[in-house]
Amino acid sequence: MAVAGGDRLNPGVGGLPQGGGRPLIITEDPLLLDDLLRLCAAAGAEPHVHHAVPEQSGAGGDGSVASAAGAGWESAPLVLVGDDAARRVRGAPRRDGVFLVGRDLDDPLVWQRALEIGAEEVLTLPDAESRLVDRIADVVEGAGRPALTVGVIGGSGGAGASTLACALALRAARAGERTILIDGDPLGGGMDVLLGGETAEGLRWPDFAASRGRVGAGALADSLPELHALRVLSWDRGDRVVVPPAAMRAVVAAARRRGGVVVVDLPRRVDEAVAEVLAQLDLVLMVVSGELRAVAAAGRVAAGVRMAARDVRVVVRGRVPGGLDAEAVAGLLGAPLAGEVPVEVGLPGRVAEGEPPGSQGRGALARFCDGFWQRALGSAQGVTA
Repeated sequence: MAVAGGDRLNPGVGGLPQGGGRPLIITEDPLLLDDLLRLCAAAGAEPHVHHAVPEQSGAGGDGSVASAAGAGWESAPLVLVGDDAARRVRGAPRRDGVFLVGRDLDDPLVWQRALEIGAEEVLTLPDAESRLVDRIADVVEGAGRPALTVGVIGGSGGAGASTLACALALRAARAGERTILIDGDPLGGGMDVLLGGETAEGLRWPDFAASRGRVGAGALADSLPELHALRVLSWDRGDRVVVPPAAMRAVVAAARRRGGVVVVDLPRRVDEAVAEVLAQLDLVLMVVSGELRAVAAAGRVAAGVRMAARDVRVVVRGRVPGGLDAEAVAGLLGAPLAGEVPVEVGLPGRVAEGEPPGSQGRGALARFCDGFWQRALGSAQGVTA
Protein backbone atom coordinates (compact mmCIF):
# COMPACT_ATOMS: atom_id res chain seq x y z
CA MET A 1 0.00 0.00 0.00
CA ALA A 2 1.56 3.28 -1.02
CA VAL A 3 1.26 6.31 1.22
CA ALA A 4 2.28 9.91 0.80
CA GLY A 5 5.97 10.38 1.33
CA GLY A 6 6.90 7.18 -0.49
CA ASP A 7 6.36 4.75 2.41
CA ARG A 8 5.09 1.26 1.71
CA LEU A 9 3.22 -0.47 4.47
CA ASN A 10 3.42 -3.89 2.89
CA PRO A 11 5.30 -4.87 -0.24
CA GLY A 12 2.45 -7.15 -1.24
CA VAL A 13 -0.12 -4.35 -1.36
CA GLY A 14 0.19 -1.70 -4.03
CA GLY A 15 -0.87 -0.61 -7.46
CA LEU A 16 -2.84 2.41 -8.50
CA PRO A 17 -6.32 2.71 -7.05
CA GLN A 18 -9.04 2.70 -9.63
CA GLY A 19 -10.88 6.01 -9.69
CA GLY A 20 -11.51 9.07 -11.77
CA GLY A 21 -8.56 8.88 -14.17
CA ARG A 22 -5.19 10.56 -14.74
CA PRO A 23 -4.55 14.25 -14.03
CA LEU A 24 -3.15 16.55 -16.72
CA ILE A 25 -0.02 18.65 -16.12
CA ILE A 26 0.74 21.60 -18.40
CA THR A 27 4.17 23.20 -17.89
CA GLU A 28 7.58 23.67 -19.48
CA ASP A 29 9.31 24.47 -16.19
CA PRO A 30 11.52 21.42 -15.48
CA LEU A 31 11.81 22.11 -11.74
CA LEU A 32 8.07 22.61 -11.34
CA LEU A 33 7.42 19.50 -13.41
CA ASP A 34 9.70 17.46 -11.13
CA ASP A 35 7.76 18.69 -8.11
CA LEU A 36 4.38 17.90 -9.67
CA LEU A 37 5.48 14.44 -10.76
CA ARG A 38 6.73 13.76 -7.24
CA LEU A 39 3.42 14.84 -5.72
CA CYS A 40 1.45 12.76 -8.22
CA ALA A 41 3.56 9.74 -7.28
CA ALA A 42 2.83 10.40 -3.59
CA ALA A 43 -0.89 10.41 -4.40
CA GLY A 44 -0.66 7.22 -6.46
CA ALA A 45 -1.36 8.97 -9.78
CA GLU A 46 0.30 8.69 -13.17
CA PRO A 47 -0.31 12.02 -14.96
CA HIS A 48 -0.31 13.08 -18.59
CA VAL A 49 2.21 15.86 -19.27
CA HIS A 50 1.91 18.52 -22.00
CA HIS A 51 3.52 21.85 -22.76
CA ALA A 52 0.25 23.43 -23.89
CA VAL A 53 -3.45 22.57 -24.13
CA PRO A 54 -3.80 19.13 -25.76
CA GLU A 55 -6.62 18.38 -28.14
CA GLN A 56 -9.29 15.96 -27.03
CA SER A 57 -7.85 13.49 -29.52
CA GLY A 58 -5.11 13.51 -32.10
CA ALA A 59 -2.42 16.16 -32.19
CA GLY A 60 -2.09 18.39 -29.12
CA GLY A 61 -1.68 22.13 -29.13
CA ASP A 62 2.09 21.70 -28.99
CA GLY A 63 2.12 19.14 -31.80
CA SER A 64 2.12 16.20 -29.42
CA VAL A 65 -0.38 13.36 -29.55
CA ALA A 66 -2.77 12.54 -26.74
CA SER A 67 -1.90 8.89 -26.41
CA ALA A 68 -4.55 7.78 -23.93
CA ALA A 69 -8.08 8.51 -22.88
CA GLY A 70 -8.34 11.37 -20.46
CA ALA A 71 -5.35 13.29 -21.85
CA GLY A 72 -7.45 16.08 -23.33
CA TRP A 73 -8.14 19.41 -21.65
CA GLU A 74 -11.86 18.72 -21.27
CA SER A 75 -11.67 15.03 -20.39
CA ALA A 76 -8.89 15.08 -17.77
CA PRO A 77 -10.35 14.88 -14.24
CA LEU A 78 -7.89 17.46 -12.91
CA VAL A 79 -5.64 20.01 -14.67
CA LEU A 80 -2.51 21.44 -13.06
CA VAL A 81 -1.27 24.46 -15.00
CA GLY A 82 2.22 25.72 -14.25
CA ASP A 83 2.46 29.48 -13.83
CA ASP A 84 4.83 29.52 -16.80
CA ALA A 85 2.08 28.05 -19.05
CA ALA A 86 -0.83 30.31 -18.03
CA ARG A 87 -0.65 32.43 -21.16
CA ARG A 88 -0.71 29.38 -23.44
CA VAL A 89 -3.84 28.08 -21.68
CA ARG A 90 -5.73 31.40 -21.79
CA GLY A 91 -7.96 30.48 -24.75
CA ALA A 92 -8.93 27.01 -23.55
CA PRO A 93 -12.61 26.25 -22.81
CA ARG A 94 -13.67 26.96 -19.23
CA ARG A 95 -14.02 23.89 -17.03
CA ASP A 96 -13.92 22.81 -13.39
CA GLY A 97 -10.87 21.28 -11.75
CA VAL A 98 -8.18 23.66 -13.05
CA PHE A 99 -5.45 24.80 -10.65
CA LEU A 100 -2.65 27.27 -11.28
CA VAL A 101 0.55 26.07 -9.62
CA GLY A 102 3.63 28.20 -8.98
CA ARG A 103 6.31 29.07 -6.44
CA ASP A 104 6.32 32.87 -6.17
CA LEU A 105 4.18 33.99 -3.23
CA ASP A 106 4.90 37.65 -3.94
CA ASP A 107 3.77 37.72 -7.57
CA PRO A 108 0.97 40.35 -7.64
CA LEU A 109 -0.32 39.20 -11.04
CA VAL A 110 -0.72 35.49 -10.29
CA TRP A 111 -4.40 35.87 -9.33
CA GLN A 112 -5.10 37.76 -12.53
CA ARG A 113 -3.59 34.92 -14.56
CA ALA A 114 -5.64 32.42 -12.58
CA LEU A 115 -8.79 34.39 -13.36
CA GLU A 116 -7.94 34.50 -17.06
CA ILE A 117 -7.73 30.70 -17.31
CA GLY A 118 -10.69 29.99 -15.01
CA ALA A 119 -8.59 28.34 -12.29
CA GLU A 120 -10.39 27.33 -9.11
CA GLU A 121 -7.40 28.13 -6.94
CA VAL A 122 -3.75 29.21 -6.92
CA LEU A 123 -1.49 26.65 -5.24
CA THR A 124 1.98 27.83 -4.22
CA LEU A 125 4.66 25.24 -3.59
CA PRO A 126 6.00 24.04 -1.24
CA ASP A 127 3.33 25.38 1.16
CA ALA A 128 0.40 23.77 -0.68
CA GLU A 129 2.01 20.36 -1.26
CA SER A 130 -0.19 18.40 1.15
CA ARG A 131 -3.37 20.02 -0.19
CA LEU A 132 -2.33 19.25 -3.75
CA VAL A 133 -1.57 15.62 -2.91
CA ASP A 134 -5.05 15.32 -1.39
CA ARG A 135 -6.73 16.76 -4.49
CA ILE A 136 -4.79 14.47 -6.83
CA ALA A 137 -5.54 11.42 -4.68
CA ASP A 138 -9.24 12.29 -4.61
CA VAL A 139 -9.22 12.18 -8.40
CA VAL A 140 -7.40 8.85 -8.52
CA GLU A 141 -9.70 7.28 -5.95
CA GLY A 142 -12.84 8.74 -7.42
CA ALA A 143 -13.66 10.36 -4.08
CA GLY A 144 -17.36 10.84 -3.44
CA ARG A 145 -19.55 11.16 -0.36
CA PRO A 146 -17.58 10.12 2.75
CA ALA A 147 -18.68 7.16 4.81
CA LEU A 148 -21.16 7.54 7.62
CA THR A 149 -18.73 6.99 10.50
CA VAL A 150 -20.05 5.79 13.85
CA GLY A 151 -18.03 5.16 17.00
CA VAL A 152 -19.16 2.88 19.80
CA ILE A 153 -17.81 3.26 23.34
CA GLY A 154 -18.64 1.63 26.64
CA GLY A 155 -19.71 3.86 29.49
CA SER A 156 -18.24 1.29 31.87
CA GLY A 157 -16.49 -2.05 31.68
CA GLY A 158 -18.60 -4.89 30.32
CA ALA A 159 -21.25 -2.59 28.85
CA GLY A 160 -21.21 -4.48 25.55
CA ALA A 161 -19.73 -1.81 23.29
CA SER A 162 -17.66 -4.24 21.22
CA THR A 163 -20.67 -6.49 20.78
CA LEU A 164 -22.77 -3.59 19.54
CA ALA A 165 -19.99 -2.31 17.23
CA CYS A 166 -19.62 -5.75 15.68
CA ALA A 167 -23.38 -6.14 15.24
CA LEU A 168 -23.75 -2.67 13.69
CA ALA A 169 -21.04 -3.44 11.13
CA LEU A 170 -22.45 -6.87 10.35
CA ARG A 171 -25.99 -5.57 9.84
CA ALA A 172 -24.76 -2.69 7.65
CA ALA A 173 -22.86 -5.13 5.45
CA ARG A 174 -25.86 -7.45 5.19
CA ALA A 175 -27.95 -4.46 4.13
CA GLY A 176 -25.60 -4.00 1.16
CA GLU A 177 -23.47 -1.15 2.55
CA ARG A 178 -19.75 -1.12 1.87
CA THR A 179 -18.54 -1.52 5.46
CA ILE A 180 -15.28 -1.26 7.39
CA LEU A 181 -15.10 -2.21 11.08
CA ILE A 182 -12.15 -0.63 12.92
CA ASP A 183 -10.95 -1.93 16.27
CA GLY A 184 -9.74 1.17 18.09
CA ASP A 185 -9.03 -0.58 21.40
CA PRO A 186 -5.57 -2.19 21.55
CA LEU A 187 -6.38 -3.78 24.92
CA GLY A 188 -9.57 -5.45 23.72
CA GLY A 189 -9.87 -9.02 22.62
CA GLY A 190 -9.76 -8.22 18.90
CA MET A 191 -12.73 -7.58 16.63
CA ASP A 192 -11.46 -10.20 14.20
CA VAL A 193 -11.75 -12.76 17.02
CA LEU A 194 -15.34 -11.67 17.71
CA LEU A 195 -16.05 -12.28 14.01
CA GLY A 196 -14.29 -15.64 14.05
CA GLY A 197 -11.49 -14.49 11.75
CA GLU A 198 -8.37 -14.25 13.88
CA THR A 199 -6.43 -16.35 11.35
CA ALA A 200 -7.74 -14.53 8.26
CA GLU A 201 -5.10 -13.08 5.98
CA GLY A 202 -4.70 -9.33 5.82
CA LEU A 203 -3.08 -6.38 7.56
CA ARG A 204 -3.57 -5.45 11.21
CA TRP A 205 -2.90 -2.23 13.11
CA PRO A 206 0.83 -2.90 13.70
CA ASP A 207 1.32 -2.86 9.91
CA PHE A 208 0.14 0.76 9.86
CA ALA A 209 2.13 2.06 12.83
CA ALA A 210 4.83 3.65 10.65
CA SER A 211 2.49 5.19 8.08
CA ARG A 212 2.32 8.92 7.62
CA GLY A 213 0.63 11.27 5.19
CA ARG A 214 -2.26 10.03 3.11
CA VAL A 215 -3.24 6.36 2.92
CA GLY A 216 -5.03 5.21 -0.24
CA ALA A 217 -8.67 4.36 0.49
CA GLY A 218 -8.94 1.54 -2.02
CA ALA A 219 -5.57 0.06 -1.09
CA LEU A 220 -6.50 0.15 2.60
CA ALA A 221 -9.75 -1.75 2.09
CA ASP A 222 -8.14 -4.31 -0.19
CA SER A 223 -5.40 -5.00 2.37
CA LEU A 224 -7.74 -5.81 5.28
CA PRO A 225 -9.26 -9.22 6.14
CA GLU A 226 -12.75 -9.70 4.72
CA LEU A 227 -15.11 -11.37 7.16
CA HIS A 228 -18.86 -11.76 6.74
CA ALA A 229 -18.91 -9.35 3.76
CA LEU A 230 -17.15 -6.54 5.65
CA ARG A 231 -13.54 -5.42 6.02
CA VAL A 232 -11.98 -5.50 9.48
CA LEU A 233 -8.99 -3.60 10.86
CA SER A 234 -8.04 -5.24 14.14
CA TRP A 235 -5.01 -5.86 16.33
CA ASP A 236 -2.81 -8.93 16.15
CA ARG A 237 -1.92 -11.26 19.00
CA GLY A 238 1.71 -10.08 19.28
CA ASP A 239 3.27 -7.57 21.61
CA ARG A 240 1.41 -4.30 21.90
CA VAL A 241 2.43 -1.77 19.26
CA VAL A 242 1.71 1.92 19.78
CA VAL A 243 0.05 3.47 16.71
CA PRO A 244 0.93 7.20 16.61
CA PRO A 245 -1.91 9.73 16.36
CA ALA A 246 -0.89 10.74 12.82
CA ALA A 247 -1.10 7.14 11.63
CA MET A 248 -4.46 6.65 13.35
CA ARG A 249 -5.78 9.82 11.72
CA ALA A 250 -4.54 8.84 8.24
CA VAL A 251 -6.01 5.33 8.37
CA VAL A 252 -9.44 6.41 9.62
CA ALA A 253 -9.53 9.21 7.04
CA ALA A 254 -8.80 6.68 4.29
CA ALA A 255 -11.58 4.40 5.52
CA ARG A 256 -14.02 7.35 5.47
CA ARG A 257 -13.08 8.36 1.93
CA ARG A 258 -14.07 4.93 0.67
CA GLY A 259 -17.72 5.73 1.36
CA GLY A 260 -20.42 3.47 2.77
CA VAL A 261 -20.24 2.84 6.51
CA VAL A 262 -17.37 2.83 9.00
CA VAL A 263 -17.88 1.54 12.55
CA VAL A 264 -15.16 2.13 15.17
CA ASP A 265 -14.96 0.25 18.47
CA LEU A 266 -13.47 2.79 20.89
CA PRO A 267 -11.58 2.38 24.17
CA ARG A 268 -12.90 4.23 27.23
CA ARG A 269 -9.62 6.06 27.78
CA VAL A 270 -9.34 9.06 25.44
CA ASP A 271 -5.69 9.74 24.58
CA GLU A 272 -4.28 11.76 21.70
CA ALA A 273 -4.69 8.95 19.16
CA VAL A 274 -8.30 8.27 20.19
CA ALA A 275 -9.02 12.01 20.00
CA GLU A 276 -7.88 11.93 16.36
CA VAL A 277 -10.46 9.24 15.69
CA LEU A 278 -13.24 10.99 17.62
CA ALA A 279 -12.73 14.16 15.57
CA GLN A 280 -13.60 12.24 12.39
CA LEU A 281 -16.74 10.54 13.66
CA ASP A 282 -20.23 11.64 12.67
CA LEU A 283 -21.70 10.10 15.79
CA VAL A 284 -20.60 8.35 18.99
CA LEU A 285 -22.90 5.80 20.61
CA MET A 286 -22.16 5.35 24.31
CA VAL A 287 -23.39 2.01 25.63
CA VAL A 288 -24.57 2.21 29.24
CA SER A 289 -26.52 -0.05 31.58
CA GLY A 290 -29.23 1.32 33.83
CA GLU A 291 -27.26 0.64 37.01
CA LEU A 292 -26.44 3.84 38.91
CA ARG A 293 -22.70 3.17 39.32
CA ALA A 294 -22.43 2.42 35.59
CA VAL A 295 -24.11 5.73 34.80
CA ALA A 296 -21.72 7.57 37.10
CA ALA A 297 -18.74 5.95 35.35
CA ALA A 298 -20.25 6.79 31.97
CA GLY A 299 -20.44 10.44 32.97
CA ARG A 300 -16.66 10.55 33.35
CA VAL A 301 -16.15 8.81 30.02
CA ALA A 302 -18.60 11.15 28.31
CA ALA A 303 -16.73 14.20 29.57
CA GLY A 304 -13.56 13.04 27.81
CA VAL A 305 -15.36 12.03 24.63
CA ARG A 306 -17.17 15.36 24.30
CA MET A 307 -13.85 17.20 24.14
CA ALA A 308 -13.28 15.82 20.63
CA ALA A 309 -16.57 14.34 19.37
CA ARG A 310 -19.32 16.37 17.72
CA ASP A 311 -22.33 14.21 18.59
CA VAL A 312 -22.62 11.77 21.52
CA ARG A 313 -25.76 9.71 22.11
CA VAL A 314 -26.71 7.05 24.61
CA VAL A 315 -27.66 3.42 24.00
CA VAL A 316 -29.04 1.73 27.12
CA ARG A 317 -28.18 -1.96 27.24
CA GLY A 318 -30.62 -4.21 29.06
CA ARG A 319 -32.89 -3.52 32.02
CA VAL A 320 -31.50 -3.71 35.54
CA PRO A 321 -33.93 -4.73 38.31
CA GLY A 322 -34.49 -1.61 40.38
CA GLY A 323 -32.32 0.38 38.01
CA LEU A 324 -32.92 3.50 35.94
CA ASP A 325 -35.02 3.50 32.81
CA ALA A 326 -33.50 4.55 29.46
CA GLU A 327 -34.79 8.12 29.49
CA ALA A 328 -33.44 8.68 33.00
CA VAL A 329 -30.00 7.37 31.99
CA ALA A 330 -29.85 9.70 28.99
CA GLY A 331 -31.06 12.60 31.13
CA LEU A 332 -28.38 12.07 33.76
CA LEU A 333 -25.71 11.95 31.07
CA GLY A 334 -27.08 15.02 29.28
CA ALA A 335 -27.13 13.24 25.92
CA PRO A 336 -29.88 12.24 23.48
CA LEU A 337 -31.16 8.68 23.70
CA ALA A 338 -30.34 6.67 20.59
CA GLY A 339 -32.30 3.64 21.78
CA GLU A 340 -32.49 0.70 24.12
CA VAL A 341 -31.17 -2.79 23.41
CA PRO A 342 -32.77 -5.56 25.48
CA VAL A 343 -30.58 -8.42 26.66
CA GLU A 344 -30.62 -11.14 23.99
CA VAL A 345 -31.04 -14.59 25.49
CA GLY A 346 -28.37 -17.06 24.36
CA LEU A 347 -26.13 -14.47 22.68
CA PRO A 348 -22.94 -15.21 24.72
CA GLY A 349 -23.22 -18.89 23.95
CA ARG A 350 -23.70 -18.35 20.24
CA VAL A 351 -20.73 -15.98 20.12
CA ALA A 352 -18.60 -18.57 21.93
CA GLU A 353 -19.56 -21.07 19.22
CA GLY A 354 -18.37 -18.70 16.48
CA GLU A 355 -21.58 -16.90 15.56
CA PRO A 356 -20.94 -13.13 15.38
CA PRO A 357 -23.21 -10.71 17.26
CA GLY A 358 -26.11 -9.56 15.11
CA SER A 359 -26.26 -12.71 13.02
CA GLN A 360 -29.73 -13.61 14.26
CA GLY A 361 -31.91 -11.36 12.12
CA ARG A 362 -34.87 -11.63 14.51
CA GLY A 363 -32.79 -11.08 17.63
CA ALA A 364 -33.07 -7.93 19.72
CA LEU A 365 -29.55 -6.79 18.81
CA ALA A 366 -30.07 -7.18 15.07
CA ARG A 367 -33.42 -5.41 15.23
CA PHE A 368 -31.87 -2.46 17.03
CA CYS A 369 -29.04 -2.22 14.49
CA ASP A 370 -31.36 -2.53 11.49
CA GLY A 371 -33.58 0.22 12.85
CA PHE A 372 -30.59 2.44 13.57
CA TRP A 373 -29.23 2.14 10.02
CA GLN A 374 -32.65 2.68 8.46
CA ARG A 375 -32.89 6.01 10.25
CA ALA A 376 -29.26 7.02 9.92
CA LEU A 377 -28.73 6.10 6.27
CA GLY A 378 -32.17 7.32 5.28
CA SER A 379 -31.34 10.87 6.25
CA ALA A 380 -29.71 12.92 3.50
CA GLN A 381 -28.69 15.59 6.02
CA GLY A 382 -27.07 13.40 8.63
CA VAL A 383 -27.74 10.96 11.41
CA THR A 384 -31.22 11.06 12.85
CA ALA A 385 -31.11 7.94 15.02
